[in-house]
Amino acid sequence: MLNRRIVVTGLGTISSSGSNAEELWKNISAGKSGIVKIDEPEFQESETKIGGYIKDFQAAELMDKKDVRRTDRVTQFGYIASKEALRQAHFQASNFDLGRCGIVLGTGIGGISSLLENYDKLRDKGPRRVSPITVPKMISNMVAGFVSIKTGFRGLTMTPISACATGNQAIGEAFYAIKNGRCDAILAGGTEASITPLSFAGFDNMHALSTNNEHPEEASRPFDKDRDGFVMGEGAGVLFLEELEHAIKRHANILGEIVGYGVTSDAYHMTTPKPEGAVASMKEALRVAELEPEQIEYINAHATSTGIGDISETKAIKEAFGKHATELLISSTKSMTGHLLGAAGGIESVIAIESLQNGILPPTINLENQDEDCDLNYISNKAISKNVDYVLSNGFGFGGHNASLIFKKA
Repeated sequence: MLNRRIVVTGLGTISSSGSNAEELWKNISAGKSGIVKIDEPEFQESETKIGGYIKDFQAAELMDKKDVRRTDRVTQFGYIASKEALRQAHFQASNFDLGRCGIVLGTGIGGISSLLENYDKLRDKGPRRVSPITVPKMISNMVAGFVSIKTGFRGLTMTPISACATGNQAIGEAFYAIKNGRCDAILAGGTEASITPLSFAGFDNMHALSTNNEHPEEASRPFDKDRDGFVMGEGAGVLFLEELEHAIKRHANILGEIVGYGVTSDAYHMTTPKPEGAVASMKEALRVAELEPEQIEYINAHATSTGIGDISETKAIKEAFGKHATELLISSTKSMTGHLLGAAGGIESVIAIESLQNGILPPTINLENQDEDCDLNYISNKAISKNVDYVLSNGFGFGGHNASLIFKKA
């Protein structure tokens, strides 16, 4: 493996917690929830009626109207976040070999809205009424494909799909692609637009979603004894990753550096996590970064506000970090954004970079009655000011997927 360093020069997001990265950070650092009540008629029979839902989203104000008609909401989110990341990076095509620029944008579920819309047409009106662009709109790889078309990036273009570990895995694989000399720059992260009655019904029947519909801002409460499930969110989080010398040569503003990546599988169960897989993922990220456990001061945890998951991650952190686990500062920003599934790792990586830049560690809000089995040092309810050099961010998904990233202060 080549000894190339990879830095972050652009950030882009869209979510219910902020329409861009700056707004997201302002709300997250202030401990402000983006969870809202969903009033749309099609959700009224759902057991869950809350989410990190982007209300009044107008894609046509942010991209070409023709492209809006040809793309699913999931692709629109990914493209809008990618455009923001490129703007912040002051991207100019003349400074890059587009054949060595790539796209690694993942999604957990893909274009489910387009699939459901056209299934309804098939059922109610027959096959002739199904849109001829149904397949391009619904297939998951169209996120990366569409961004490639719009940017002209002709290098590595792929769409990881590993449930809630997707965003972290996309960024980690992009890190390796640049480190190995395959690309000089890559847009990497995740996007998700899966807030639909079908998705809610599936998760509700698993008893996985919170049903605290009367108090949406209090529903996502990782590590809290009174948590009753996760809250689904939507949106995208994208980083523009660049080889260090390339970034320096074009006088880019370096926001942070990615130094570690671990990816493992539990090989255990379809939905229940096994701590050993998460332990291996964190240890591998430390090995790649050539860091001792004591050098990590803060973890943005995967913790989704589920009974089993939060406890499993707590156990994994204890095993991975040993005695140092009790010294770590930990929070779950899903308490404010909700769980963006395949986009979670993307948006939480943006938050990790902002934490390093600003010397502020965001809180886990709604942590009022800490579960006795979640017994580490969680930042509760209010952010704290603290300069740290390294942040570890976890992402774990159904099927036993684990991906951990380590970011370094610029």
